[in-house]
Amino acid sequence: MGRAKLGGVPMGVVAVETRLTETRIPADPANPASRETVLAQAGQVWFPDSAFKTAQSIQDLGGEGLPLIIFANWRGFSGGTRDMYGEILKFGSFIVDNLRNYKKPVFVYIPPNGELRGGAWVVVDPTINLDMMEMYAETNSRGGILEPPGICDVKFRKPDLLKTMHRQDAKLQQLSSELKVAEESLAEDEADSLRAQIAAREATLLPLYVQVSYEFADLHDRPGRMLAKGVIRDCVPWAEARGYFYWRVRRRLAQDAIVDQLKVADTALAHAAGVELLKGWVTAEWEDDKAVLDFFEKEADALTAKIEAFKGEAVSKTVAELLASLSDDARATLIASLK
Repeated sequence: MGRAKLGGVPMGVVAVETRLTETRIPADPANPASRETVLAQAGQVWFPDSAFKTAQSIQDLGGEGLPLIIFANWRGFSGGTRDMYGEILKFGSFIVDNLRNYKKPVFVYIPPNGELRGGAWVVVDPTINLDMMEMYAETNSRGGILEPPGICDVKFRKPDLLKTMHRQDAKLQQLSSELKVAEESLAEDEADSLRAQIAAREATLLPLYVQVSYEFADLHDRPGRMLAKGVIRDCVPWAEARGYFYWRVRRRLAQDAIVDQLKVADTALAHAAGVELLKGWVTAEWEDDKAVLDFFEKEADALTAKIEAFKGEAVSKTVAELLASLSDDARATLIASLK
């Protein structure tokens, strides 16, 4: 965790330790029988101490008003008994709370060869704070709740693999047809021989089909599929990431500054509604960050005029609502005093 600049734009950064680390718990000076404990901690996994560190860092960066980029490469939370006793669920919830209250843009980016799994996805999912959070993935990254072997153990077990073998393998289809004929002709010796051949063939093919099932499950965890399902905003190659996020963060900061002005004028205006209103004012291609930023800079005077007009409308709306809430006598008295 730290602070950096992206093309001169100050930002907060949360990165992941992928190496094996050791945590030392010192002996208790008040207990002569206690000893120092050294615990090994795997990389890409949140433990109680690292989860609290992440949550605290997000809170600090949010307090400084910095846009945040999270290089998400976690396989999940450590769920051992010791970790549960160490209140890992509480510290994981702190991450969610601090992201939910974050007031600046947050970019969650799965880096090359990285993966985001299990509870780690849950605590950085953009639905926590849709107004500020966006998720991206590199073209060689992976994302999903379960890893391929895990999802296959749940959704594509051995019976399903055997059905697939019999549907795809010509040799098994032939043996199954012969077995059916043998059973109909009551040739038990021949049927037993065919069953043994089928079992041997299935045992031979099983390792291959297990690997195929893992590859099939892995296809659902790739960025293209994540983009199609709408869980990420875009696939960003690593070589283009710096330029992409430079323009994106500048555009988001400028856009959110305008929306904040609109929200000050009309306190009932939601952030998403403000963005839609601003979108109607922008004539540039909305998905082109650089073009929208150029529009904000070149049409600053026109945007200022529109904002002032919106403020006038918001004041008129507020006054009308206040008048409507008064009784007829009070309204007449107020209008008379204004004259």
